[in-house]
Amino acid sequence: MADLRIRPALAAAATVLLLAALAAVPMLATDFQLFRFTNVLIYALALVGLNLLVGYNGQISLGHGAFYAIGAYATALLVAHADLAHWLAVPLGGLLCLVLGFLFSLPVLRLQTMHLAMATFAFGAVLPTVAKWKGVEQWTGGTQGLALDEPTVPFGLALRFDQWIYLLALFVLVVCFWMTWQLLRGRVGRAVIALRDHPIAAQSMGVHAVLYKATIFGLSAMLVGLAGGLAALSMRFVAPGMFGLFLSFGFLIGIAVGGLGALSGALYGAVCLQFIFLVVGASASSLRTSNTPLVYGVVLIIFLCLFPNGIAGLVRTGWAALRRRWAGRSGSGHPLPGRIG
Repeated sequence: MADLRIRPALAAAATVLLLAALAAVPMLATDFQLFRFTNVLIYALALVGLNLLVGYNGQISLGHGAFYAIGAYATALLVAHADLAHWLAVPLGGLLCLVLGFLFSLPVLRLQTMHLAMATFAFGAVLPTVAKWKGVEQWTGGTQGLALDEPTVPFGLALRFDQWIYLLALFVLVVCFWMTWQLLRGRVGRAVIALRDHPIAAQSMGVHAVLYKATIFGLSAMLVGLAGGLAALSMRFVAPGMFGLFLSFGFLIGIAVGGLGALSGALYGAVCLQFIFLVVGASASSLRTSNTPLVYGVVLIIFLCLFPNGIAGLVRTGWAALRRRWAGRSGSGHPLPGRIG
C-alpha cells in the first residue's frame, strides 16, 4: 500500500522536473535550436488533436491541415489587421476552428468512413486555394502571403519574442494535453472509445453517435487550429503554399509513428516529424519537394511493419517488461501498478 502512495508522488515529481527542464530550454538553446524546439511543441499540439479524432474515435481525416491553416490565418489576420494582442488571437483562432469543425462534421459524419475521409481530403485540398482568391487577397496577401511584424512580448517580460513563443507553445500544449487526458478518462472518453470499437452497442446504450463524433471532430479541429496559430506567430508569416495536402499527410504519419490511441504518441510523433524535416532539408519547406512522398512512404512502411503500435506501444511494452523483471527480482511475484502511454 505504501508503494501505491509513493508511485503517484514520484510520477508528479518527475513531471514537474521535466516541465522545469523544458521551460529552461529558451535560456540555453541557440536561436536555430529554439525554433526547432518550438516546432516540436506545435506539432505535438496538432498531433494531440488528430490523435483524439483518429486514434480514440476512429474517424479518418485526410484534410486536418485545413484547420491548421484556418488557425494560422485567423491569428495572423487578427494580429495584422485588427491589432489584437497575439496571445488573444491564438485562442480566438482555435475557437473559430472548433465551430467550423463541429459544423463541417455534422453532415459528413452521416457518411461511411471512406466517404468521410474523401470529404476531409477535398476540404484540405480546396482551402489553400481560397486564400489566393482575389476577393480576400487584400487581407491574406494572396499567393505572396502575409508577413507579421514581431509582436511585443507581453507583461513586460525580459524575453526575446522567440523565447516567449516557445514558452507560450509549451503552456498551451501542457494545458491542452491535460484537458484532453481528463476528457478521455471520463464519461465522454468512454463513450468516444465505445463508438470506435462497438458503435452499434454504444448507440443501443443511448450514446448519441452524431453529437459525440461532431464534438470530438470540433475539439480536434480546435487543437490543430491552436497549433496553426502558434506556427503563424513563430514564423511570423503565412502563405497558401505552407498548407498543402502533404501537411495533413504529415500529421497522419506523425500519429501513426508516435502511436494511435496514446496521447504520449503525439509527443513521440512530433519529435519524429521534426527529425524527418531535418533529414529532408534545412527547414519544413523542404518537404514540399519531389522527395516528400518517398520519405513519408518509407517512414510509414517501416513503422507499420516493425512497430504497428508506434513508439508509444514500443515504450509501453519495454516498460512492462522492465517492471516484470523488477518484480521477479524483488520476489513479490506481482508486477507493479501503472502504465505509460
